[in-house]
Amino acid sequence: MRAQGPAVLVELPGPVHAWSVTRYNVIQALTRDPRVSRDARRHWPGLADVPEGWPLAPIVFMQSFFNAYGEEHRRFRHRIAPSFSPRRVAQMRPQIQATADHLVEALAALPPGTTVDVRQGLALPLAMTVICDLFGVPDHMRGKLGAAIHAVLDPSVDPEQAVAIQAEVHSRFTELLRYKREHPAADLASDLLRSAEAGEEPMPEPVLLDTLFLVIGAGYETAVNLITSAVGILLADPGSLARVREGTIGWQDIVEESLRYEGPAMHMPMRFAIEDIDLGEGVVIRKGDPIIIGFAAAGRDPEVHPHCPESFDPTRASKEHLAFGDGPHFCLGAHLGRLETEIALATLFTRLPDLALARPGDQPARLPSFVANGLADLNVVPHPV
Repeated sequence: MRAQGPAVLVELPGPVHAWSVTRYNVIQALTRDPRVSRDARRHWPGLADVPEGWPLAPIVFMQSFFNAYGEEHRRFRHRIAPSFSPRRVAQMRPQIQATADHLVEALAALPPGTTVDVRQGLALPLAMTVICDLFGVPDHMRGKLGAAIHAVLDPSVDPEQAVAIQAEVHSRFTELLRYKREHPAADLASDLLRSAEAGEEPMPEPVLLDTLFLVIGAGYETAVNLITSAVGILLADPGSLARVREGTIGWQDIVEESLRYEGPAMHMPMRFAIEDIDLGEGVVIRKGDPIIIGFAAAGRDPEVHPHCPESFDPTRASKEHLAFGDGPHFCLGAHLGRLETEIALATLFTRLPDLALARPGDQPARLPSFVANGLADLNVVPHPV
């Protein structure tokens, strides 16, 4: 697709037609261009034609800063951003480390020859614990909340399933919001509810629900995918792991190259042209046309990485990628995702030096999604016989 032009027309569920963008420089240009909006309600003429049960609706129609445009986006993002600042995230390191230690010790306690799924045994519970602790999600809600978020990212479901998934997501986050109103605490969900008392403009109920869905969902799913992918890459590439153990490279090099090579989010729907945008090479995105950005593809663009872009190489000098987006909508959770992955990898491979793939040479199943990018599972043996 990258070779076909600066943007390629593709068919999404619905069917809805959109321009797919996978070149690094075009992604940067469009994500920084004020002529491109995420607000479907304001800038998508085709909104009225979207069928009921459209599986992308929870993402595209989300009423939060994620889909806001211009000043509205800046205002709402400003209220969330301090919670994910580098300083705030750094303060979370001991908590993340303690959670990782607990999970890896459970893997270490398994009998020799036992197979376990790293996604379910480490990546998912670590990411879920960190983000749910941050937002004060009680333990009894976490499992169903995580399952509902994960289901949203499968755009292959039929309309009836999509309606059921959307109802489940709404029910779970309504339940969470009700719980936080009844049990306020020192957490970010309670902070959002208390903001009106501090003189800030109160968030309408739908915006509150969708904001919680966004920050918890994005903070959970992307970290799970990144950790799982990085573990799989390292177990298939013992040379890179050996370099870390020798001290030639650090875990941060592994994390950045994993983001470049296997970004946890692929096509992020959707953006809309506010006016005609000429990309050159005969491609013009017309006013109102939908756009999906292939963020994970940017890291493998040969124009940016001419030397073996399809190979994992944590020693490469430049590891440029757009795995966390770019422009005004750059991911607020980038610092947190990096820290979680670094801690997870260092803890896992230090505590379990003999960790191995359960089926070397097999290709693990991938997620059935063009939105999320990662492995559906990754079976490993903590203590080979």
